[in-house]
Amino acid sequence: MSSDTKEPRAPSLGLALVPVVLTLAVLGVQLFYFDDFTPHIPLSIGLAITSIVGVYLGHSWPNIQDGVFHVINVSLPSVSVLITVGMIIGVWIASGTVPTLIYYGLVLLSPQIFLAAAMILCAIVSLSLGTSWGTVGTVGLALMGIGAGFDIPMYWTAGAVVSGAFFGDKISPLSDTTNLAPAVTGTNLFDHIKNMMPTTVPAMLIALAIYTWAGFSMVGDGDTSFERIESITVALQENFWISPWLLIPALLVIALAVTKKPPIPSLFAGVVVGGLMAIGFQGAGLHDVFTFANSGYSIDTGVSEIDSLLNRGGIQSMMWTISLVLIALGFGGALERTGCLETIINAIMTKVTSFAGIQTSAIGTSVATNLVAGDPYLSIALPGRMYAPVYRGMGYSTLNLSRAIEEGGTLMSPLIPWNAGGAFVISALALGVADGNVENLLYIPLAFACWLAPVIGIIYAVTGLFSPKATPEEIQGWKDSGEAIKDLSDHGFEGLDSAPSGRAQPAE
Repeated sequence: MSSDTKEPRAPSLGLALVPVVLTLAVLGVQLFYFDDFTPHIPLSIGLAITSIVGVYLGHSWPNIQDGVFHVINVSLPSVSVLITVGMIIGVWIASGTVPTLIYYGLVLLSPQIFLAAAMILCAIVSLSLGTSWGTVGTVGLALMGIGAGFDIPMYWTAGAVVSGAFFGDKISPLSDTTNLAPAVTGTNLFDHIKNMMPTTVPAMLIALAIYTWAGFSMVGDGDTSFERIESITVALQENFWISPWLLIPALLVIALAVTKKPPIPSLFAGVVVGGLMAIGFQGAGLHDVFTFANSGYSIDTGVSEIDSLLNRGGIQSMMWTISLVLIALGFGGALERTGCLETIINAIMTKVTSFAGIQTSAIGTSVATNLVAGDPYLSIALPGRMYAPVYRGMGYSTLNLSRAIEEGGTLMSPLIPWNAGGAFVISALALGVADGNVENLLYIPLAFACWLAPVIGIIYAVTGLFSPKATPEEIQGWKDSGEAIKDLSDHGFEGLDSAPSGRAQPAE
């Protein structure tokens, strides 16, 4: 290295906050002053501001660019899922798979228990598929149609769909985020899943009770518009051949997922089989199928609820979401490469000296990373890497950390509209937020299971319930593998070597 080459400086806390605060300010102007839900430009401006800060700190543009593209590259599999789900939506509507799901849902489901059933169904499918996005874009879309038939507000149905889909994703051993959280914290996958049950089960049960109550409150025995349901089912029968055979594409994808086949090929197999069924059962041509996969399905049934749900899909319908995801990821990558995120997280960590504080801080940091960087993967990976030595220094199992970042990362992602997860939910479920229909953002507080789990996790941290200490075997494993262990003796914790039973204990 030449003598005139200097290492980039670490930003001060004030400087690290500059791109975050300014980006949130511009985003606020766009959303609340201009009343325009298009976060792309504010996030692009944030990327530019972060780059300027990086250059000021001594980073070269190629170095910043490398950080941007590194994060984007890591998330390309998720973008591939978006593209494939776009094709699935268009082709499965054309094949009659989605119309069949809507038809039988309206015929077989009770309106009063619909919301609870929607959450359970999405949880089961997502657990089987290992992808919340795939579940939302397929079964979730069909459930939106059923909810419309029952005259249930879109945001209630969307809340139930999101609750189930992202909770199933959270505990599925096939999910990428479920594998990422234990990987970055050095814990076992199945121990990680087991340790999430104390927050998962209560959150799901509470959400189930609320959705059941809401269903009976919104739809009384005499309130259901049977004429409305009949008009939808008749329109579906007039425009599609309805049969249980048309559920084969969905069952195939689930079967491939259960047998642990990779998600993208499994989803694409659903596209192929759906296309063949569109040709064989609905009379579509091969070129029509190509059009449905690329540009989406188009139909005029004369029933507005059906038309608004079935006129969608295709790769192009995902481009608004994909562009937002790429820009948000680029912004997050720039914040990470310039050291801004690390400085902010370190500032938080220095103020925390108890387990309850560090657990709450880890959850909050994952949520904040989701808010600022727009990337659920970064919101798991970054806090996981940075907080793990602190948990080890306190003598607590890093299973606590993997649960914290999973709940602050995976579960909060769909509740942030400009995050990759939130942007996908809004697009796939036809919530129309980009058209100014911000009322549908009410799905965010109504996705009860997603935000209840972190709250329950914080309660456990404060009370000490379900917050395992590190076992002697776990501590020995850290030492054998050379894992970083933060010295917290100046915060009242003894070193691991001197602690009784191999654990760090609070000093007397």
